[in-house]
Amino acid sequence: MGKQHYQINVNGETKDVLAEPRELLIHTLREQLDLTGPHIGCETSHCGACTVDIDGKSVKSCTVFTAQVAGKEITTIEGLGTPDEMHVLQEKFREHHGLQCGYCTPGMITRAHRLLQENPNPTEEDVRFGMSGNLCRCTGYQNIVKSILAAAAEMNASKEAAE
Repeated sequence: MGKQHYQINVNGETKDVLAEPRELLIHTLREQLDLTGPHIGCETSHCGACTVDIDGKSVKSCTVFTAQVAGKEITTIEGLGTPDEMHVLQEKFREHHGLQCGYCTPGMITRAHRLLQENPNPTEEDVRFGMSGNLCRCTGYQNIVKSILAAAAEMNASKEAAE
């Protein structure tokens, strides 16, 4: 079976891609759509460097075929913020030194974004459990947790101010 056309919705835009039925989403994102934020880490779903959001769920894109996401809403780190207008999570990761080498950071932030949508006021334990599928070899996690908790606090304060 050869390559087939699929329409996928990435970061608010519909994209036409040509992929074999067995092509992994991470490869389509990086190689066809030039969305290099999600990283290829372990290719066994252990590390979470490739985490994206698909229809409101955190998914490791090395475990999903492109054919499976046709018509679904996908958000990558590129869809959360830009260098000029960073998402609050990106700002807090920078401010609280939640990254070192940066390889895991896009997956961490993408997962943290979904975590804060699922639980807008998490405890430290909630964050540690909610992020347990994303691994970091550099930081020791303390500053990642601090960054996520700081982002939650700021997002909650913004919400309260708007009400």
